[in-house]
Amino acid sequence: MKFMKHEEAFTGLEAAIVLIAFVVVAAVFSYVMLGAGFFTSQKSQEVVHTSVDQASSSLEIHGDVYGLDSDDGDNVDLIDFTITLTAGGSPVDVPKVAITFQNSTYAGVVTYDKTQNGSDPNTANTWCIYKKVDSDDDTLLEFGEQFVIRLKPKGELPPDDKFSVDIKPPVGAALGLKRTIPPQVDAVNLLY
Repeated sequence: MKFMKHEEAFTGLEAAIVLIAFVVVAAVFSYVMLGAGFFTSQKSQEVVHTSVDQASSSLEIHGDVYGLDSDDGDNVDLIDFTITLTAGGSPVDVPKVAITFQNSTYAGVVTYDKTQNGSDPNTANTWCIYKKVDSDDDTLLEFGEQFVIRLKPKGELPPDDKFSVDIKPPVGAALGLKRTIPPQVDAVNLLY
């Protein structure tokens, strides 16, 4: 083979073109990989924030839980407790909260009775917003507000009966409440 004059420079030019092509391909590949990494980390962050919202309850019990004997018998027939938002909790539409009740004789969902807000529930196995503290006129529980929930269980609760109430907001974990009726039932009883 016979080489032409200055052919060495031409091969150097070819090598430079190939090198530039490799650099461009590597740059495009790294751009795609970085973009995929940023997208994945953003999705992971969204998942973490969503799971924290779902895992933590935005409600808490404020103060004591009371058992009331409204008919002067020897059993508790109404339960009062106050709910409020946890620090940093998002507002909760209280009528959309699901409440379940369980004791030695019954377990089931307690239904919300909006017609009885501000008074005693008339029907067994219902609950209502009995009183609002530092609140406006809506049923949205916001930061700084407190709602007293009055629950009328199915059947009266005798002395020494244990019960649990689960309060499940539309978003977040359920708030559990376990109490025992005292051995002697008065008109108003502090439940432990």
